[in-house]
Amino acid sequence: MSYNTYVVKCIVVAPCARRANPMLATGTWTVHTSCMTLKNAALLALIGMLVLTILLVVGLITATLNLAQGLIPLTTMLSSLIHSFAALAVTVFFYVFHKTQA
Repeated sequence: MSYNTYVVKCIVVAPCARRANPMLATGTWTVHTSCMTLKNAALLALIGMLVLTILLVVGLITATLNLAQGLIPLTTMLSSLIHSFAALAVTVFFYVFHKTQA
């Protein structure tokens, strides 16, 4: 079955399914989550990135302590530093993006 055949079958089957169950969406242009605004989505992304940033900073602290004791090489700590910085940058982006939404 090719991709084009699958798309045609979905378009043909969907109207029958909509008549059988009126609770299904009636079209692809409708809004399924009307309470999820862009500001709410930015807040959710900010919370998720904040948790991830905290986890990566704890990993950076652990890697730094392990480097000081001579347990890991410098490249491992450098990798952890890069990951923590990237997560912090994305968290700051989501914070600014959330604050600029009306």
